[in-house]
Amino acid sequence: MKAYLFPGQGSQFVGMGKDLYKNSHLAKKLFQLSDEVLGFRMTSIMFEGSMETLKNTIYTQLAIYIYSVIKAKISNNFNPDMVAGHSLGELSALAAIKVFSFEDGLKLVNQRASIMQNICESTHGGMAVIFGLKDSIIEEVCKKDRGIIVPSNYNSPEQLVISGEIQALKRVCFFLKKIGAKKIFILPVHGAFHSPIMEPAKKKFQKIVNKIFFKDSKYPIYQNVTALPVIKSCDIKKNIVKQLTSPVKWKQSIKNMINHGAISFTEIGPGNILQNLMKKISKNYS
Repeated sequence: MKAYLFPGQGSQFVGMGKDLYKNSHLAKKLFQLSDEVLGFRMTSIMFEGSMETLKNTIYTQLAIYIYSVIKAKISNNFNPDMVAGHSLGELSALAAIKVFSFEDGLKLVNQRASIMQNICESTHGGMAVIFGLKDSIIEEVCKKDRGIIVPSNYNSPEQLVISGEIQALKRVCFFLKKIGAKKIFILPVHGAFHSPIMEPAKKKFQKIVNKIFFKDSKYPIYQNVTALPVIKSCDIKKNIVKQLTSPVKWKQSIKNMINHGAISFTEIGPGNILQNLMKKISKNYS
């Protein structure tokens, strides 16, 4: 069975999509449609913008969504049995399998990014990747800290991301290093995604989601919140809202996809971050 994976923030690059625009008539139409729907030239930011601009959450999320969905739509081989998307990538996956339209997905991503950006600017949050410690140890250390700090991305057996208040993040990282973390990398983001700090975003995003028409999915999507296959539109909507404050259960999703028959995994989007994580998960799993 074929599984397709859609990446989230972190896989953007300067000039992304330019080759698709030049080489595909359909891609060109969809890029132009993106600019029309958004009301500004997102294509210019993607094709000619600086990395500094692309790193801005509102542009990053839109760029990755547009690139990933267009890549799926122009592919002759996109014929999934199941899909999954990492964080923002969940919205790309849903548009690719036509749970909602490309245009509605643009509106969702634009509003999601804007809401998250506003929270980032009004709070002091951050994220860090922890390598080489068991999940249970990291979870326990986070739980014991007096601040807001939680596991936010279960990326692979060797890698767990934590998210929360800056001071809590510093304390926890210092202690985890002391007790044996092989490596700790502070992510270049200005927010605590997938943590309770994003709670104010949920009600606002829920209102946006309620205005969009969702269809039941033809293919199971393994959503971040549960790591389980979902088809019903009501469940999909509930999970993409809950995702804002819940951890991304990525390695659990991949394991479940393997258990349910996936033998081929293809990443649809810029870069190969998920392919690299996939190798680590499947190696550990086998």
